[in-house]
Amino acid sequence: MPLALLALAVSAFGIGTTEFVMMGLLPNVADDLGTSVPTAGYLVSAYAIGVVIGAPLLTALGSRIPRKRILLWLMALFSLGNLASALAPNFALLAASRVLAGLPHGAFFGVGAVVAARLAAEGRQARAVATMFLGLTVANIVGVPAATLLGQRLGWRATFLVVTAVGLVAMAALARLVPQIATGVQHGLRRELRALAAPQVLLGLLTGVLGFAGVFAVYSYLASITTEVTGLAEGYVTLVLALFGVGMTLGALIAGPLTDRALRPTLYGSLAALALTLLLFRTTVHTAWLAMPTVVLLGAVGFMTTTPLQMLVMHKARHAPTLASASNHSALNLANAGGAWMGGAAIAAGWGWTSPALVGAALAVVGLIVAVAAGLLDRGRRTSPSSRVVAAAGAVAPAHSSPSPCEESAAQ
Repeated sequence: MPLALLALAVSAFGIGTTEFVMMGLLPNVADDLGTSVPTAGYLVSAYAIGVVIGAPLLTALGSRIPRKRILLWLMALFSLGNLASALAPNFALLAASRVLAGLPHGAFFGVGAVVAARLAAEGRQARAVATMFLGLTVANIVGVPAATLLGQRLGWRATFLVVTAVGLVAMAALARLVPQIATGVQHGLRRELRALAAPQVLLGLLTGVLGFAGVFAVYSYLASITTEVTGLAEGYVTLVLALFGVGMTLGALIAGPLTDRALRPTLYGSLAALALTLLLFRTTVHTAWLAMPTVVLLGAVGFMTTTPLQMLVMHKARHAPTLASASNHSALNLANAGGAWMGGAAIAAGWGWTSPALVGAALAVVGLIVAVAAGLLDRGRRTSPSSRVVAAAGAVAPAHSSPSPCEESAAQ
């Protein structure tokens, strides 16, 4: 794998740390700013709002900017948002700073995934994208626990200062290690929007919203579930979250090669495994020695869905993939917010602390149904008589352009 992927992974590490660390710092922020923990919880939503807005907006604005340069600008904005968070004097400005820090998240991963695929050898594009995502998963093993501990010892502002420093290091790595990518014809916003509106792209995004929501229906309440149901002391919560991060890393490592070999079967299998694991978790969570490995498994099968989803939308929008690639992260953050809301609604309705697992399993099944339906529609379109005529015409026509790097990785 090219060394440039290390720079992308370091950037992903910083982004993943700042995304999830707020969950562990809510009591500290609430105490310091004189508000309640539930109110401080809006800071998590503020970041997600930034991602949802920023992914399509910043990608569209940067559609004609060389990809290396836009990556540097996005990491600069990320660093500025975290510095503003560290210096925010009150809750309102902190919330605004969290939105600012979230704006470049989806656009960076969207552009970064395209760059990673372009850097990889033929047939290894999904592995390259999964390598970039390893930075995000390692953040949940190392970055989030370490940053949470730092915030508890030195104050939450110190955490965001350190994340700002990580952003600056990532910028230096991007500038030094990522080559200038020959982008060929620069696609305008209109063409990117047409690619985003393709039915298979929209169905892929919908699959992400529904399927990944199943993960966050449980993950958002994992700390409370393990203390209230499993009976673990609060000191073990960090370990449980780190185990989930270990599972995410394993899922990313497994998903890359599988997606390169068979994209849609990998997506179907991961969603089905997610539904079954969530049902299993509802049983094993009552016993600590069974709950721990199930948490690892949940992180693995949950994160295994991200690589095939990313490659799917890039492939189906292959003539202008950047906006669709970035929008996938908007979809995943909508899944974050929606899954957390539905899991919380089940608990509030009196269904018990394990009810989010049932909600999550149902969401994963619905996501699987959408994914399978999209696959059948795609197969029917490609095998229809009119499609065969077009394919035959294309076979005798001269080639005017080479296939995109994503196209080869989407073998189905």
